[in-house]
Amino acid sequence: MTKIELVRAVCQKTGIDQPTVMAALDGLIATIKESLVGRTNVYLRGWGTWTLKRRAQKTARNISQNTTIIVEAHDIPYFKPSKDFVNAVAEGGIIAGEKPSAKKKS
Repeated sequence: MTKIELVRAVCQKTGIDQPTVMAALDGLIATIKESLVGRTNVYLRGWGTWTLKRRAQKTARNISQNTTIIVEAHDIPYFKPSKDFVNAVAEGGIIAGEKPSAKKKS
């Protein structure tokens, strides 16, 4: 699903016009980026968490020039889905606003 397809789907489900949904989505994405740049995690209960993961310095090879390069330590954004989200996907999805059912023990 692309960004515009997502916007259209939200418009159909909520009845909100497309420019408003696009502005809200752009604002959400920008806020998440700004938070991570500011080293603040973002938590959305029932959906997941955006955090930064530290990648250690490592040695890599440039195979086209047959040289060794050093990749400096750096942070990368990381999304960890919530248990509810993972369970909903594993169970084939849920209706919006509905809690996933508890797994039955055999």
